Amino acid sequence: MDMQSPAPTHSPSSQSEEAPAKKGLKALMDATLRSSSSFKEDSYLSSTLKDSEKKALEDFKSRLHKSADRFSVDSKAPHVSVWGVPLLGGDERADVVLLKFLRARDFRVQDAMAMLEKCLDWRKEFKTDGILDEDLGFKELEGVVAYMHSYDKEGHPVCYNAYGVFKDKEMYDKVFGDEEKLKRFLRWRVQVLERGINLLHFKPGGVNSMIQVTDLKNMPKRELRVASSQILSLFQDNYPEMVARKIFVNVPWYFSMIYSMFSPFLTQRTKSKFVIARENNVAETLYKFIRPENVPVQYGGLSRSEDLQAGPAKPASEFSIKGGEKVHLEIEGIEGGATIVWDLVVGGWELEYGAEFVPNAEGSYTIAVEKCRKMVAGDGPIHNSFAAKEHGKLVLSIDNSLSRRKKVAAYRYLVRRSSSSVPA
Repeated sequence: MDMQSPAPTHSPSSQSEEAPAKKGLKALMDATLRSSSSFKEDSYLSSTLKDSEKKALEDFKSRLHKSADRFSVDSKAPHVSVWGVPLLGGDERADVVLLKFLRARDFRVQDAMAMLEKCLDWRKEFKTDGILDEDLGFKELEGVVAYMHSYDKEGHPVCYNAYGVFKDKEMYDKVFGDEEKLKRFLRWRVQVLERGINLLHFKPGGVNSMIQVTDLKNMPKRELRVASSQILSLFQDNYPEMVARKIFVNVPWYFSMIYSMFSPFLTQRTKSKFVIARENNVAETLYKFIRPENVPVQYGGLSRSEDLQAGPAKPASEFSIKGGEKVHLEIEGIEGGATIVWDLVVGGWELEYGAEFVPNAEGSYTIAVEKCRKMVAGDGPIHNSFAAKEHGKLVLSIDNSLSRRKKVAAYRYLVRRSSSSVPA
């Protein structure tokens, strides 16, 4: 039977505000969130282009046709392509690609042409078109350092980056120990990016960019300076307008000082894509852009990498718990003989959780399914099940009464009867 996600019931409580954070970082977080909310991604629809932008696009195409022989192996039938998109011959995807280069150079045609030429030369030299088929030997980094994981609310593929593992000297030396190892790592990092680009539509009005989430927790900044600068340079020079939003999570308090140093070198458009989240509000920030069932468990979501192989994730319901508040989620209408399975996660935890089954029949005893216990930061999502022997309801209790901070949370469930299972 279909069941609607119940609205949480709230017990009376007093509200209290979170203690102020470092002023510089908090101001930067607020500013980037406001700026990001006003950022408007290109639709690449011709109807949205200004006359001057349409003229620049036509000029760009004309220049590319004249220079096609330089990039094609067949001078009789010139063929120029990038990311699998032929740039000559009228393919509508070509306009999307060319507009990315134009946007990156503020519609200065000559500069955009120079950028495209350098990109095509680099891709030929780097042998990028065949990179997806290579085994570069970084299995231990897959799903840890840089990886694609699901989509945001608007359908953008999401790329996660986390370099904290390199705080371990042995791991650092293994990956970056010499020039040859660094080159191989850069090649692997480009491979991950190309996987994400394979998920893009390159069509007007389609999904034409991705989301990047960068985890700064335990990142050894000094040791990774060379690798970071080379990665940044490669991406800026050869992958224009591929990122719709850049979200930094687990940001240290001193990040605002670092940001102030490189901020003058960033365009306003680039800065408007930034979102910054401290360690205690990672889930809250990510939930603004990515549904909780698509957020990895290590960032306060319900998604595990192995779940991605099973198709689209089952939707979860979001809710929030104020500081000093208790929330009870009641899942009613459970029949005797049915099994209920549920997932629950709270961003950052640091509260108490318990579950009980309350039978409908008078005189029946309430069953403690999960004894109330303290859940701390770092705990993964709850995943549990209960086989009901009689009609009743399941009550999930989340007690945030000892905290002053509001927490974001999400849950989902399904009820399986003895003969069938029906998602709720």
